[in-house]
Amino acid sequence: MDQIYALTDDLLSFINKSATAFHAAAALIQSLEKEGFQALQEDEHWSLKPGHKYYVTRNSSAVVAFITGTEDPAETGFKIIGAHTDSPLFKIKNESETISGNYLKLGVEVYGGPIINTWLDRELSLAGRVMISEKGRTLQRLIKTKRPVAVIPNLAIHMNREVNKGVELNKQSHLPAIFSASGQDPEKGALRRFVAKEVGTHPENIGEMDLFLFDSTPGMYAGMETELITAGRLDNLAMCHAALKALLPAGKKPWTSVAVFYDNEEVGSQTLQGAGSFFLKETLQRILLSEKETLSDSWYRAAARSFMISADMAHALHPNYAEKHDPDYAPRVNKGPVIKLNANFRYATTAETAFRFEQLCKEEKIPCQKMTNRSDIPSGSTIGPVSSSSLGIKTVDVGNPMWAMHSIRETAGVIDHNLMTQAFTAFYSRSL
Repeated sequence: MDQIYALTDDLLSFINKSATAFHAAAALIQSLEKEGFQALQEDEHWSLKPGHKYYVTRNSSAVVAFITGTEDPAETGFKIIGAHTDSPLFKIKNESETISGNYLKLGVEVYGGPIINTWLDRELSLAGRVMISEKGRTLQRLIKTKRPVAVIPNLAIHMNREVNKGVELNKQSHLPAIFSASGQDPEKGALRRFVAKEVGTHPENIGEMDLFLFDSTPGMYAGMETELITAGRLDNLAMCHAALKALLPAGKKPWTSVAVFYDNEEVGSQTLQGAGSFFLKETLQRILLSEKETLSDSWYRAAARSFMISADMAHALHPNYAEKHDPDYAPRVNKGPVIKLNANFRYATTAETAFRFEQLCKEEKIPCQKMTNRSDIPSGSTIGPVSSSSLGIKTVDVGNPMWAMHSIRETAGVIDHNLMTQAFTAFYSRSL
């Protein structure tokens, strides 16, 4: 169990660092470089060597990391695990400062589909990226405050006696975050001055900012036997971490091992750095081109021989809402990885790809579960269908079971994270 908890400790550390997709990408890159992965630039020529480690980034929020195979990918294919770095958050509307007396509040725009009321009365910190102009140069810096700086207060029950019957929150008028209630009246431009101080520059140097609020409470253990973890952004940083931990020790293999960490899954993936882009496809094709002058039919042969695991967290049976699940497809926490199925292909899984992942788990003695929604409840989706349809690569959608997906605090199992990491490690290490 010590090894399992060491892995979970590392997961919680990764989540605590990864307040936004930008920070998640930075944390991934830090781990990759520590293990000898070499950075590639999209606007430069690539000269790749067999059995070497590389990574490339886009928008500072998406990463593709890979270990080139010792054999031609057209003959051995690519083994790919895909996840996403983003989670539902509240994005600051930078120009929406409102000053009322000694109160300073800022409007927010909801990113993705969070459970909004879980964000009320929480200690919220600020994180994101800031564009800076200094000495004729354009710079980008990450910001992540060490302490909470804002709160979105609830209305007291005395002013809304019906609150426990349910309240619909208006995103424009009910969600602005309170940043200050000091003894002195704030002045316009307070946010920009605060950010400038945090990143060490003059306010006039600050350009556009991608700033988000996030729950400042770190991830932690729960349960009578510390068998659970509670944290923000488990969906989908847990799968990013599992994929990373499987890739790092993968080493030289005949096939090329790939981990892709997309951004913007929570808003549909149709961005330059999302699964709907050509980021992964172009990277795979450039790996092929590093060995050949032209692609000819090499890409099609490589794609046909490849396999992708789309990794995104799954819904566990909720003990207080059992009626929301199909009783025959209701995975349990700490009972192993989940294969996700959907007749309308909201997940990319087919009978063939489910069988291959299930066989992998069986051979590794890893318990495996299956999930599909009740027939009268629409399913969510993942990067799986978006990626597989554009790549032409067979894909299975999997994830670990969890509760309260898209809440500001989510819950998952300690054992499950270890089991999924084992499955991913086996995927990279053996032929399917």
